[in-house]
Amino acid sequence: MSLNEQTVLDALREITLPTGSDLVTADMIRALTIDGETVRFVIEAETPEAAAALEQVRQAAQSRIARLPGVTTVSVVLTAHGPAPAKAPPPDLKIGRHPNPQSGPAKVTGVDRILAVASGKGGVGKSTVSSNLAVALARAGRRVGLLDADIYGPSQPRMMGVSKRPASPDGKTIIPLHAHGVTMMSIGLMVDPDQAIIWRGPMLMGALQQMLGQVEWGELDVLIVDLPPGTGDVQMTLSQKTQLTGALIVSTPQDVALLDARKAIDMFNKLKTPVLGLIENMSMYICPQCGTEAHIFGHGGVRKEAEKLGIPFLGELPLALQVREAGDSGTPIAAGDDDNAKAYANLAARLVAGGMA
Repeated sequence: MSLNEQTVLDALREITLPTGSDLVTADMIRALTIDGETVRFVIEAETPEAAAALEQVRQAAQSRIARLPGVTTVSVVLTAHGPAPAKAPPPDLKIGRHPNPQSGPAKVTGVDRILAVASGKGGVGKSTVSSNLAVALARAGRRVGLLDADIYGPSQPRMMGVSKRPASPDGKTIIPLHAHGVTMMSIGLMVDPDQAIIWRGPMLMGALQQMLGQVEWGELDVLIVDLPPGTGDVQMTLSQKTQLTGALIVSTPQDVALLDARKAIDMFNKLKTPVLGLIENMSMYICPQCGTEAHIFGHGGVRKEAEKLGIPFLGELPLALQVREAGDSGTPIAAGDDDNAKAYANLAARLVAGGMA
């Protein structure tokens, strides 16, 4: 096993915090460098008081990295943000306003490609595919962003293991969060997670416009947009106001899901957004006890539909308990190396090879 940044981060994920999270998921690792056989990094806490309580965590992290093959010296520094300066807080950013006038599709600054992950109906695992595809692309060396545009049901904060409210230093720009090598933003990070979002179409459109145009995405090879299910305001706004590279349609194999997938494809065709491919999710289930492969929702339906419509078929993804558990825990299965992770790695490789990501 070669010594690299990912190896070190994977080891640090084993270091549990008093909150039950880990150092990487909690986004506490800073200034990680590897110089030959020497590894250096900083553990940054929120306050000096919090840092003082983490000395045992620092020692555990240093001990764990010292055990990695090829490591002879480890330097771990524990620090904190420190108290905020005594000044008035920056203006708060209001999310959910009427959209600004816009003449036509606009490019998102710094973003090379934008892929919309869509489905005609809910419950087919679109958000799971989005988060795991983003992580798989990041592991393949791409600079990846993930935008959770499922306004009414944002799930990416839980799936990606982030909960901190993004900063807005001037009340205009939004500083996104980072997890598992992915730059991410979600409306779920800006509102109370226990309160319903009750917005009409113009507010949805304005919120999407803000998250695309006011977030400091940086330089990205690809931005994955996790759309809500169906064919509504958010899908139309994204297609009409943003220079989309194209859409990926996620469906399960059974006929009732494919009925709605066809509607999603028809919508993107009418909006003149290229449909880059179809993905069959929950394609097979492997019994963990006996190894038998079962097709709970059928099998091959999406492939046949892709052939019928002349659209690329991008692959089959498994129905697995580990995928659900990984999403609930905040570390997508694609961050690992088992067979489930390889399915997403293969999907990412197809997109990269096809010039889509």
